[in-house]
Amino acid sequence: MNLTLKVWRQKNSNTPGRFETYQARNVIPDMSFLEMLDVVNEDIIARGEDPIAFDSDCREGICGMCSLVISGIPHGGHRGTASCQLHLRHFKDGDTVTIEPWRAKAFPIIKDLITNRSAFDRIIQAGGFVSVNTGGTPDGNALPVPKTDADRSMDAAACIGCGACVAVCKNASAMLFVAAKVSHLNLLPQGKAEKDRRVLNMVKQMDSEGFGNCTVTGSCEAVCPKEISLSFIAKMNRDYGVAILKGR
Repeated sequence: MNLTLKVWRQKNSNTPGRFETYQARNVIPDMSFLEMLDVVNEDIIARGEDPIAFDSDCREGICGMCSLVISGIPHGGHRGTASCQLHLRHFKDGDTVTIEPWRAKAFPIIKDLITNRSAFDRIIQAGGFVSVNTGGTPDGNALPVPKTDADRSMDAAACIGCGACVAVCKNASAMLFVAAKVSHLNLLPQGKAEKDRRVLNMVKQMDSEGFGNCTVTGSCEAVCPKEISLSFIAKMNRDYGVAILKGR
């Protein structure tokens, strides 16, 4: 199959970018989207040109590095699927596909399709830790945790921090990411000691990074490759309100 690609090319954050057109010829439907980009880059390099820069690592939907807006939708629009898990069989021969980086003030472009997502790292550093000493593994396993809380915590911990929620949000809000990172620790007994401090510090850092406000459109949940529930935002808002009242 053959595809026409309109790819965003930008040398760095200080220079203007533009779309350039490339041809993906004789690609195999069973290829992943990133494998197709690898093939296109081989052709570009063979012509002596600068290859398309894009992020990737595990290519198994685990690391959260792949960060492509594909035809207007982060990760391509297939539910529960990261860009690296998207296969060409979802496209038709002759399709034109537009590929862009995440678009958000808090995610400045480094080059082409690569953005700087260190804002997420700073949010986690602001409060994403547990200081409770539970001893060895048997001691930690001995702590009673209700099954419902354990399941909810694991659901939140599934967040891979890719930033698709920010990219799709009309306000470039990071609420779904922060809510997941706050909730997966706040739900467990080991995380209770820092519960109030955690939510206050992480929300404060989120705001200082320049992310927008949440208006609960639900677009973040729709494109999340791990299908993180919007309900975690509601939980974080409750935790934040309680922490504010305690502080007063």
